[in-house]
Amino acid sequence: MKILTTLLCIVCFVCLTQAQHSHQSDHALTYPDIEGYVTLKTDLHIHTVFSDGNVWPTIRVQEALRENLDAISLTEHLEYQPHLEDIPHPDRNRSYDIALAEAAEHDLLIVHGSEITRSAPMGHNNAVFISDANPLLTEKAETAFAEAKKQNAFVFWNHPAWHRQNPKGDPILSDFQKERIKKGELHGIEVINSVDYSEEALALALEQNLTIMGTSDIHGLIDWDYTEKGNDRPITLVFSKEKNLAALQKALFQGNTVAVYNSLLVGKPEFLLPLIEASIKVNKAVYLEDTQVIEVELENTSSSDLLFENETEFNFYNSSPVFEVKAQSTYKLLIKTMVVKEDFDLKLKALGAYSAPKQHPVVTWKITVEK
Repeated sequence: MKILTTLLCIVCFVCLTQAQHSHQSDHALTYPDIEGYVTLKTDLHIHTVFSDGNVWPTIRVQEALRENLDAISLTEHLEYQPHLEDIPHPDRNRSYDIALAEAAEHDLLIVHGSEITRSAPMGHNNAVFISDANPLLTEKAETAFAEAKKQNAFVFWNHPAWHRQNPKGDPILSDFQKERIKKGELHGIEVINSVDYSEEALALALEQNLTIMGTSDIHGLIDWDYTEKGNDRPITLVFSKEKNLAALQKALFQGNTVAVYNSLLVGKPEFLLPLIEASIKVNKAVYLEDTQVIEVELENTSSSDLLFENETEFNFYNSSPVFEVKAQSTYKLLIKTMVVKEDFDLKLKALGAYSAPKQHPVVTWKITVEK
């Protein structure tokens, strides 16, 4: 009996230890690498109690680990500290220091960042890859941006279509932003912030050659604000040569990104097309016996549901021209080629993806038919 009890204790201890060290949830995010790049899942706009968020920095690290993110940045407001009476912190790097210590034993990159907060037309902007947040706390916004540039920060414009700053929900590129871009002090723009997608911000990104960004801007719990509502947090996929801070920073400056929120993907064609192509695996392509109908099994390896419209020269047998391949699922497509073919191009318009306002990319897979 003593031996049985001992064995049970050992099993319980092992299970508890595994549970304590099992960080990924069933809601973990996954997206494929593309040729020449590692795909890094990032959220570079996050708040904690060290500004106007509701959680301790360690929680942000734990949430990111559960969701299989590769990099986060705790971008606390420099000018807005509503919890100051309860959490006095004259050092504006404190949130970053706590997160960095929490992530020390994990494969999660912590990007040092802060938010420069002003009224319109300056608006809210995140400076990430800074070395010290304290010098950014200045009276003049222009001085803060100049200091961020001095620290070689990557700076992006937050929620430019936010209705509380622009009642029409239309981002206005003011003289302030134009001057920052001209001086090399503004490099990116959020086209997705929280649950909002701004076509106007995407148009500005393409017009001004700004890096396309997507962020959660989370203040509460990810579980409460996103997961329990059936959503994933918005993220920026960054296509980097390696998984390290220097390579990530370089990729952001180069504009190697796609913004993602659930089934919405927004980015430049040179990254959006290979991402979607890599997300869909063709598991098989074979003619049904004694027919000219090919059965093609498609597997979506990403965390986004992908909605397609037929752009091939052939019609479908078992589906409307518009169909969806659910995340982490397969879909069998029957295609009528009319004559037996050894190979063909499967061309699909990705209806949930945007390379410009109201413009969907067409992705092509080279299909070889099995004998």
